[in-house]
Amino acid sequence: MPAALEIAVTVLILAGAFFMFVGSYGLAKLPDMMRRLHGPTKATTLGVGAILVASMLDALLVTGDLSMHELLIAVFLFLTAPVTANMIAKAYILRNRAERAALPPTGRPAGWATLVRGEVPPVPEGSIRP
Repeated sequence: MPAALEIAVTVLILAGAFFMFVGSYGLAKLPDMMRRLHGPTKATTLGVGAILVASMLDALLVTGDLSMHELLIAVFLFLTAPVTANMIAKAYILRNRAERAALPPTGRPAGWATLVRGEVPPVPEGSIRP
């Protein structure tokens, strides 16, 4: 393997490790749950993504084949992390009355994290309702 490509893999691994450390540190040290949520969903996801890209690059350089395992893991991670963070944030808003009271009004009977029973969310123009 050429030295420049080895350096690229090393830099990606070190950058990934740095971002995973920063995300884990943020998860442990930030003061409240809403701020603590950003550590694993932002920095740690970026760190894991960098390590997966380094692994894909290393497999491509060593074997000559593109490894689909890392690509599938990265796609799954980048699709599920924001959805999970959104669900955790909504659950936090529903459970914490003080936080819910501090939010601005939504202009409808339900709060920020829920729909009123029977309420149908608006459909964007041009989309089809299932």
